[in-house]
Amino acid sequence: MSLLHLSFYSAFTLSSLGLAFHRTHLISALLCLESMMLSMYIALATLPIESQTTSFTLMPMLMLTFSACEAGTGLAALVASTRTHGSDHLHNLNLLQC
Repeated sequence: MSLLHLSFYSAFTLSSLGLAFHRTHLISALLCLESMMLSMYIALATLPIESQTTSFTLMPMLMLTFSACEAGTGLAALVASTRTHGSDHLHNLNLLQC
């Protein structure tokens, strides 16, 4: 395994651990999700360069599109929860009361 692959795997692992352990604010969860998407995007963008094929060149653009949709949906949920509950703390959100 090269150093480049190790850095992508470690960035993804650290951001998923951050998502699992630091669940106090919705904005921190969204930032962890975005860092996971960024590490996956960079890994998918370097894959066709390393293997010298053109069959995977569309995958990074699709990942970037889904990441932008996820970010927009997450920010909309952040604004909606802040307006209705007064803060972005995740312990204030209860799905049974919605």
